[in-house]
Amino acid sequence: MFRRILVANRGEIALRIIRACKELGVESVVVYSEADEDALYRRFADETICIGPPPSASSYLDIPRIISAAEVANVDAIHPGYGFLSENSDFADICRSCKIAFIGPSPETIAMVGHKARAKDLARRAEVPVVPGSDGLVDNDEDAVGIAADIGYPVMIKAAAGGGGRGMRIAHSELVLKKEFMAARTESQAAFNDGSLYLEKFIERPRHVEVQILSDHHGNVVHLGERDCSTQRRHQKLIEEAPCPVLTDELRRKMGEAAVRLTRAAEYTNAGTVEFLLDANGDFYFMEMNSRLQVEHPVTEMITGIDLVKEQIRIAAGEPLSFSQEDVEIRGHAIECRINAEDPDRNFRPSPGRVGLYVPPGGPGVRVDSHLFSNYMIPSHYDSMVAKVIVHRATREEAIASMERALSEFVVEGIKTTIPLYHRILRHASFRAADIDTSFVEKLLGS
Repeated sequence: MFRRILVANRGEIALRIIRACKELGVESVVVYSEADEDALYRRFADETICIGPPPSASSYLDIPRIISAAEVANVDAIHPGYGFLSENSDFADICRSCKIAFIGPSPETIAMVGHKARAKDLARRAEVPVVPGSDGLVDNDEDAVGIAADIGYPVMIKAAAGGGGRGMRIAHSELVLKKEFMAARTESQAAFNDGSLYLEKFIERPRHVEVQILSDHHGNVVHLGERDCSTQRRHQKLIEEAPCPVLTDELRRKMGEAAVRLTRAAEYTNAGTVEFLLDANGDFYFMEMNSRLQVEHPVTEMITGIDLVKEQIRIAAGEPLSFSQEDVEIRGHAIECRINAEDPDRNFRPSPGRVGLYVPPGGPGVRVDSHLFSNYMIPSHYDSMVAKVIVHRATREEAIASMERALSEFVVEGIKTTIPLYHRILRHASFRAADIDTSFVEKLLGS
């Protein structure tokens, strides 16, 4: 086991990793920017190191500063959390060259699965269903028109190096395709320094279902069931639940086996997520593979009893998985709501500022992952997520009721949050009936 781990992140995930380190008897070192000087997680780490001014480019995304901090602190490993450098293959490679363990997959694997076109080719070779589309990258709009004529409209234009909905466009006609193709290329180039695009058949009214995997360095690969992430806005997840309420046991088995095949084909190690689109006919298609811990990992932890962060650390330290696929048991139903410092009534405008009274909810089956506290100043420089409320109950109906109760208890004064939106969603007949798709929130909001 490692002696010291550097946490190269901030917010609730930094605190989450520090807690896992403490329970494993591992010392934690956390880096922070000047904007996070008063951060709660600094109080619980064994050592803290300031790495620069508030802008991410000068702190949490500055690889030389983070590596320097790791060397000064004499750590054995770096945990990147999610976001920031967690899927940066160059960072993972530099860690390796500095003889610092990167808690995640290899740089080669990160680069391969992070490129959507190459990941799709890998899925085909692993006999994992993929959405009909272009055979690799599409060079220009004329080629895109020809491909769309073969697979049929509507089509989805996607950035090969994309994420978070950037570089994605839907086209229902040739005219729109030509226009949106160039717009997607411009956006992708600006966001990822890579204007590569590919085309897929647009699956109408899909559900977004992802499978959690764990894989060690000894050839052991398991999946921990699936999560339904269909409740999202503009490709950003809002509510996640596990298990998916519409999957049959047979479909769950097929989806899990497909995720394991892909993981093996990628020679993937550590924790990862294989994401699928599920259509109304029960057919699923590979979408992408995320080579990191997911924001929504707690719902999987709640229904399996497996601590994913501890498992990440153990795997990176070279330990084999202590359980097999047959040992994984799904118990009950879990739901997570991401609490963002945003104003839903003003087009989700960010709402940074000083928190007044802060009272998190509690009670049976309720978990809150957050770095907030009363009088904390939320910086304006980073992602707006400030907390996650997770509930775990015996049934989905009980979980929805517990979540409503927990959110009604949650007090965060001084800023606007997305809590009122979640009350609307949880009370909606379609959500309660699990009759939703990825467009549900947009329809609810009339946008």
